[in-house]
Amino acid sequence: MGVVYPNSQSVKLGVVLRRSPGVTAWAKWVWTATSVIPGAPQASWKLLREEGETTEYHASTHELTLYVSDTEAYAHELQADQPSVYVVMRTVDNAEMPLSILHVTVSPYEAQDYCDSGEETVERVAMPAAVHAWVGAFVDDHHVEEEFIKRRRDKLHVDRKDDGIGDARIAQATDVYRAPTSGPREAAE
Repeated sequence: MGVVYPNSQSVKLGVVLRRSPGVTAWAKWVWTATSVIPGAPQASWKLLREEGETTEYHASTHELTLYVSDTEAYAHELQADQPSVYVVMRTVDNAEMPLSILHVTVSPYEAQDYCDSGEETVERVAMPAAVHAWVGAFVDDHHVEEEFIKRRRDKLHVDRKDDGIGDARIAQATDVYRAPTSGPREAAE
């Protein structure tokens, strides 16, 4: 059994992918994530719709899990102009089903981490109203706003005397900041 996180909540999301004709000679097809289906049953590339050469598939179903430690990220996403669900995909060697859905998340921070690796493709799809309400309730129940504390420098102690002697741990015969009065040239004359 995997790790159990306190107060985490999960829901199943089906991922819908659209295949449409490519616009260049190098790409026969263009694959995009178009939506998610809350509470979807398990599926493996189930055909949903065909219109001409454009086809939509219910590619797979994944758990969307919310964690108490990530509520700041969820709150940030809910405040976006268009809240989104992020679909993380990886290209595989299969002409008919060239993408493997790895993960779904509503955390923009986690999605950015996947983008940084360069091995996965991350696409945003509109967050359904039911998912928005669920995430909003989770944030309301668990998010604690952290108070901003401005960091301050240590106060400078002006009562100490330096007297130009340099580091007290190093034995000095003279003032290390003063130019030498006699050097090797003057001593030779």
